[in-house]
Amino acid sequence: MLGARGAALARGLQVLTHSWRRDSRALALARAVSAPRAGHWQPSAGPGPRRRRLSLSAAAVVNSAPRPLQPYLRLMRLDKPIGTWLLYLPCTWSIGLAAEPGCFPDWYMLSLFGTGAVLMRGAGCTINDMWDRDYDKKVIRTASRPIAAGDISIFRSFIFLGGQLTLALGVLLCLNYYSIALGAASLLLVITYPLMKRITYWPQLALGLTFNWGALLGWSAVKGSCDPSVCLPLYFSGIMWTLIYDTIYAHQDKRDDALIGLKSTALRFRENTKQWLSGFGVAMLGALSLVGVNSGQTAPYYTALAAVGAHLAHQIYTLDIHRPEDCWDKFTSNRTLGLIFLLGIVLGNLQKEKKTDEAKKSIDSKIKK
Repeated sequence: MLGARGAALARGLQVLTHSWRRDSRALALARAVSAPRAGHWQPSAGPGPRRRRLSLSAAAVVNSAPRPLQPYLRLMRLDKPIGTWLLYLPCTWSIGLAAEPGCFPDWYMLSLFGTGAVLMRGAGCTINDMWDRDYDKKVIRTASRPIAAGDISIFRSFIFLGGQLTLALGVLLCLNYYSIALGAASLLLVITYPLMKRITYWPQLALGLTFNWGALLGWSAVKGSCDPSVCLPLYFSGIMWTLIYDTIYAHQDKRDDALIGLKSTALRFRENTKQWLSGFGVAMLGALSLVGVNSGQTAPYYTALAAVGAHLAHQIYTLDIHRPEDCWDKFTSNRTLGLIFLLGIVLGNLQKEKKTDEAKKSIDSKIKK
């Protein structure tokens, strides 16, 4: 009797042990499933709803815009502002050089030209995409552009282009008559540039003529007319700069361009690209040195010019033309180059006042003697 009860008690303990082990495995599995994976962001345990991380990048701003508006913003390349910077910077150089000795650049002119750069870059991209819509469909990098992808019709593109040019005209009319005529003369370049890649291996030269028009316009907007001794070498240096950065940019698409019959300096220079870019860099630095001499610049200007030379040397020396991601990084780094040079112009112009004051004191002391 006692043996039977002991056997029954033993069987009961075995059942309980088996059940406990089974529940423990189930609980462990549930914890494993619900546990956060390594590298995955998890919301904090604090109260309140989850919030999306705030980003102020250009692409994030475009993506947060109303959906019907997004294709038009992408058509203007507002999600990729590097092109606007490269259009705007030569304008700032010219405005800075035209400032009175000891003064900062005209902030009103800088803001006016900044607005114009956004509008004209947008108009240029719209014209480019209208001309190239059939080619863009065949290139992986450009197939998602709004016109090529069918997000915007040609008719709507024309209307949008008209709106951008109208606003840009409003900006231009804020300038003096000389500058209005000079600015209007650039429209032919804006319209014809996208066609150059069909007929010449030097479309980057046409882009340089177009993108650096602000080197002429900025000075005339401040002074009332162009000073050839300053404006022409500045314009030439900008063209050389464009040949450098846009050749680097073109190496991203050289295989697709060769397949569909488009031309570029990347296809023209091929493995000799670095030698050509070095030549353009020397020409750019030489022209900017002449600008400094003719405009009476001071030490900060030439210090910045040396930094620009070092930046170009590093950019060209480390360039890998066979890696599109490296070409893009080198291309976008030119914004930094342009800002360094602008800083040198501003500081160099402020230094002029000190020299002027010292000269006045020297003259006054000689008169007193």
